[in-house]
Amino acid sequence: MGSSPRVPDAAPPGGPGVFRSGFVSLVGRPNVGKSTLVNALVGTKVSIVSDRPQTTRTQVRGVRTTDRSQIVLLDTPGVHKPRTLLGERANARALATLAEVDVVCFLVEADAPIGPGDRFVAERVAAVDTPAVLVVNKTDAASPEQIAQRLAAAAELGDFAAFVPLSARTGDGVDLLVGEIEARLPAGPHYYPPGVVTDAPESFLAAELLREQLLAIAREELPHSIAVTTEEAELREGASGPVLALRVVVRVERESQKGMVIGRRGEVLKRAGTAARRELEALLGTRVHLETHVRVDPHWQRRPHALDRLGL
Repeated sequence: MGSSPRVPDAAPPGGPGVFRSGFVSLVGRPNVGKSTLVNALVGTKVSIVSDRPQTTRTQVRGVRTTDRSQIVLLDTPGVHKPRTLLGERANARALATLAEVDVVCFLVEADAPIGPGDRFVAERVAAVDTPAVLVVNKTDAASPEQIAQRLAAAAELGDFAAFVPLSARTGDGVDLLVGEIEARLPAGPHYYPPGVVTDAPESFLAAELLREQLLAIAREELPHSIAVTTEEAELREGASGPVLALRVVVRVERESQKGMVIGRRGEVLKRAGTAARRELEALLGTRVHLETHVRVDPHWQRRPHALDRLGL
């Protein structure tokens, strides 16, 4: 327990040329595909994905290591017009990374016009000296004409070091982005051992995977009103080997939402818990026991002490 998940058979460090390493922040409006791109760059799932905006609430670090470089990726919350204290904190967290990293990747969508939200983020990116790569994502959902239009419109948003159209979903163009990032990283060390793909602890991954499954199953009812935390984690010795036992709590704001999360005869929570457990076992390479509970915590998104307690 406590060690970061590892990808088997990762390429060893070394190789010709200078080894480069550094930190890269992915920023943009909600739902532009930042988490999907982080997962594509890393080569495995380290950040939860949902078509619901504002799914990512904290910085999630993904690590891509090859014989040429190590890229530490920060998947930040989508920048949006906040309606709650949680939204204000998420915005501040995302924008604070801009001056603290080696490269910024600013994402816009190929299948949607450049809008006020994109311009707002572009202004913040332009205000720092960090090299910025503009990424036009979701090219698989756009025509060549739309992609050309987005690239032309994006060029007016600021002075970017490079422009990369790609599809994080299919992987088309992702290698081009890697090349642009590596070209702007300094010579540096391995910040993480080869094979490590995230520095998120098992307890955080369990909570995030369960939240992702609940958002997928209870789609319309619970877009932003749940928080999931791991209250207890213990490595136990089972009959057939070690078992990671996790006690996970789902918090909702209203009593009516509790029934939505649990579902009829507990089916929603059971389905979500089973799917999250299987993903966690595949990622960690160990057996997992996931105990789930649901609590009502009124207005948790607006109360500073509640957000502090939840690490948000």
